[in-house]
Amino acid sequence: MLKNFFPYEYMDSPFSIDYQKLFDMGFRALIFDIDNTLVPHGAESNAEVDSLFTRLNEIGFKILLLSNNSEERILSFKKNIDALYIAEAGKPDAKNYLKSLEMLGSKKENTLYIGDQLTIDILGANRAGIPNVLVKYVGFGTVKKIGCRRRVENIILKIHSKSKYSHRLGNISIESGAKSVRRRKLFCEMNPFFYWISCQKETLKRHIKNIFTTEKFSREISRERLPNLVSSHHNALIKKGKGIDPVLQENKADNIRLACSKMNGIVIHPGESFSFWKLVGKTSRRRGFKEGRVIENKKLIAGVGGGLCNLGNTIHLLILNSPLTVTEIHHHSDALAPDHGRRIPYSAGTSVSYNNIDFRFKNETDQNVQLLLWCDEENLYGELRSEREYPWTYAITEDGHHFQKEGEKYYRVSKIYKETFDRATNSLLKRELNWDNHSEVMFDYSLIPEDQIGV
Repeated sequence: MLKNFFPYEYMDSPFSIDYQKLFDMGFRALIFDIDNTLVPHGAESNAEVDSLFTRLNEIGFKILLLSNNSEERILSFKKNIDALYIAEAGKPDAKNYLKSLEMLGSKKENTLYIGDQLTIDILGANRAGIPNVLVKYVGFGTVKKIGCRRRVENIILKIHSKSKYSHRLGNISIESGAKSVRRRKLFCEMNPFFYWISCQKETLKRHIKNIFTTEKFSREISRERLPNLVSSHHNALIKKGKGIDPVLQENKADNIRLACSKMNGIVIHPGESFSFWKLVGKTSRRRGFKEGRVIENKKLIAGVGGGLCNLGNTIHLLILNSPLTVTEIHHHSDALAPDHGRRIPYSAGTSVSYNNIDFRFKNETDQNVQLLLWCDEENLYGELRSEREYPWTYAITEDGHHFQKEGEKYYRVSKIYKETFDRATNSLLKRELNWDNHSEVMFDYSLIPEDQIGV
């Protein structure tokens, strides 16, 4: 059938893909074609390609090169690249796509294939059931003569653009800072009502998924504190500044207090998972939630239950400074308001929205842990506690923080790392890239410190 030739997404190049967003969506492995995908046919790797693969390894992806070319060609190409490979792959036969999954130790649903030919790369990936992205082949727009196969592929692409199968990954190019292929508006972008319908659909899908999951979620709340403090954090409930509605801020504080009351003291036993929304529940007026600030289609608006991302972010910071495993996280802008005082990495950026955008973590340690969350008039406080001390300590650090202008918009850009230390010796054991931050500035551009622009 024709749909076997349809890619999940069509992008300008592999360099215009937002790989951090892919990682946040749950993808953990990438399979690349080489010739005419990353470089012109037969060309050596270059600085741009080498830099891309270094960044992908830092994010945490497993990578494999799948090529119909010879082993000699692949080894020549990958001399500066850390990646597995399969030569003479026989694409579009699905056999070596499936072998790639075995070598990567990944599943179809968390692996993405990237190639430049519909009739070879994409057809093979679809036969194997692997999500995929088609990129413009190197030289597109400059080569005057193209072969018969490419002409057929162009016709298929025109059909694909009008089909229901386009954008099955949800437009992974957003916030990539690169020009992407022109596309039709998604259903959810057409008007606010359609956006609401899309949210309800995703919420229903989450409810169905929760019914059939075998995952065990934490439910026990204890008023008795566990003895050992693992991490703590506090931040202001009310933001002030130009363009910030004080009423929505007060409502946000009330929403956070209400949500805290539903999870304060929650105990997560070994093997159990924490789910933000399984504890907080639906954010309706009937249940006492008010209108605060929410982000809808990349715009700040008023919405019932708004401001709970602040609470989600606080919990995330507690978990980052522990050995617990984050299993689901979604990001929104880390530049919702100007910084006041010292810049704190992850001062914002964690997104939650009932019930499809959750924050979850799992206790894979050998002891109980407990979350404590409470508020006073001005601040939100959080503590993560355990039965006994862990042998590690943690730090969240940030490199290259600055603001940069892209077109008519400004973005906060930085790389945020989680560092793990041996408690006894204070020696650094591991430094992992946690977030390649590229956040659209949502506040008045005049409030961006001039000394932080383009630095």
